[in-house]
Amino acid sequence: MEDSPSIEVLVASEQHIPYVEEILDTITRAAKVRGTGIAKRSPEYVKQKMLERKAVIALCGDEFAGFSYIECWSNKEFVANSGLIVADKYRGLGLATRIKRRIFQLSREMFPNAKIFSLTTGAAVMKMNFELGYRPVTFDELTTDAAFWRGCESCVNYDILQRNGGHKCLCTGLLYDPAEVKYHPNNNESKE
Repeated sequence: MEDSPSIEVLVASEQHIPYVEEILDTITRAAKVRGTGIAKRSPEYVKQKMLERKAVIALCGDEFAGFSYIECWSNKEFVANSGLIVADKYRGLGLATRIKRRIFQLSREMFPNAKIFSLTTGAAVMKMNFELGYRPVTFDELTTDAAFWRGCESCVNYDILQRNGGHKCLCTGLLYDPAEVKYHPNNNESKE
């Protein structure tokens, strides 16, 4: 069995802008293969995340391996960890978990009092979120920021969300609320 490649997971910055198109292409291809919805993002949007240091990129040498980013909503009361993607070549190595843990850690560092949330249709993402201390919630417990929900308009399942008055979709809402956390072994936090 071949050794796993050495993959670095780091906070993205200006030097990673050349990877933007590949990131977006990888996300688009993955959404088509899965046949599930995903909010589309422009190259400018992803570049801005890198410039704000609100993104994590995984690289194997100079080769793109994975990505995720942070977005704030409702005056920084809520933070979403979004756009988690791993390039096909690097799947099955536990890289998605490493990226998810790093973007979660970055969110906690930048916005320690914010509730962190995720919308997903993927069982693997749900499992990673549960391990970090997220719990499933109704959409009513997530941000009410209209700009966030407009991001769902580019999803193939948007009509389902609309038909349900913005309260239900195929996605599961997951929430990490630091005010509720007493101790969780996987996030190395305790609260008295």
